[in-house]
Amino acid sequence: MVLCMVVGCGNRSGRDKGIYFARVPSVVTNQGEEAEILSQERRSRWISAISRADLTDEILYNDRVCGRHFVSGQAAKAWDRYNVDWVPSLNLGHDKKIDKTNLEQASQRGQRASEKERKRKEQQERERALAEEIAAKKRRLNEPGGQVSDIPFENELPTHADASSQTDEFEYLFSAAPKERPFDESDFRNNDKKEFVLTLMKLKLNMPLEDLAYRFNVSVSTISRVFLAWMVAMDTRLSPLIKWPDREDLWRTMPQCFQFSFGKKTTVIIDCFEVFIDRPSNLLARAQTFSSYKHHNTIKVLIGITPQGTISFVSKAWGGRTSDKFLTENCGIMEKLLPGDLVMADRGFTIHEFLVCKQAELAIPAFTRGKDQLDPVDVEKTRGIANVRIHVERVIGLLRRKYTILSGTLPIDYLFCNQNGSQEAATPMIDRIINVSSALVNLCPGIVPLD
Repeated sequence: MVLCMVVGCGNRSGRDKGIYFARVPSVVTNQGEEAEILSQERRSRWISAISRADLTDEILYNDRVCGRHFVSGQAAKAWDRYNVDWVPSLNLGHDKKIDKTNLEQASQRGQRASEKERKRKEQQERERALAEEIAAKKRRLNEPGGQVSDIPFENELPTHADASSQTDEFEYLFSAAPKERPFDESDFRNNDKKEFVLTLMKLKLNMPLEDLAYRFNVSVSTISRVFLAWMVAMDTRLSPLIKWPDREDLWRTMPQCFQFSFGKKTTVIIDCFEVFIDRPSNLLARAQTFSSYKHHNTIKVLIGITPQGTISFVSKAWGGRTSDKFLTENCGIMEKLLPGDLVMADRGFTIHEFLVCKQAELAIPAFTRGKDQLDPVDVEKTRGIANVRIHVERVIGLLRRKYTILSGTLPIDYLFCNQNGSQEAATPMIDRIINVSSALVNLCPGIVPLD
């Protein structure tokens, strides 16, 4: 049981249920100088607010201050200095408002001023010693026949520096270094390197336009304009990297894992992936882009890879509601197939009748619907397809990891196109982003072993 130490308050913990009791704050000595000063001030203000002539260390340690003397019913946190409950203020049994006397305030101001002066002199001494050390090292470097151990391969600190002064020495080094002029809009004019770096940062890291604008010290509209212009240029220059290979080239470099199960007939492995987009305001667009699989508004893209692991076909972006079968039939990949080609896909690609018209073959896992058990032949065939079809999913995963813009949520602006404008304006930005990212992935090492 504890008692409330405020004059005239008889609350006690054992009898009065549900009342908060707080201990008088103690002085904190192990959290730095500022914490110690703040805790000293709080403790003195609590004692002044309690204002009892008979206060002893024993009373301060054993008794408490109940929640009846705080506005919110309990004391504020020690760091929340400007909270009304940092010090008890209600029902204190007196009307006295304790303030520091002018003499105490003047004494404290004098102590703080002398402390600042002492720290300033110590800082000056450290800077002078550091400057002398740097000058001595420069002189040694200019002497012929200097030892390798004297060369500062890593910007080492003077040997006399201790842990308490390293922060000040680093600050001095940075303040003495020449200041770089910040970016501005003139830096981007006729400077392709910086614009290219900005574009790659957006593709790989999916950084918001506002973030890039802060980093490069330009407006958001400048960042958007540079990114869109470079996507058009990169799409034009890198599009040849996404190429449908000749049949002879495929046969000559067919990996062994495909030859074991399908010989040299495999031409392409297809699959679809979806990219999240913001919710459109147009109801028709909202319905066409809503994916029942992802439970989100998305765009869907069909991707085809060669047995060697390179991306050989990328469709344009379609609404997320589009089925895999409809997308495959209408995206243009059928026109690239030749008689005798083998297309490998998942179960959802029921396009066998369309491939028959092209005299091509379809390899998909066997269906178990209506069957108690698969035939041994179907089991082996399904296992062989699964072992090699997984490569298209690995390529899609690589595409999303390397260019995280495809893993985020794209704005609706990237889906707009102007059908009445030029060819550049008629292509949505999302198509250019996917094409450029796929072309750059083709520059990476292959993921399918050739032997």
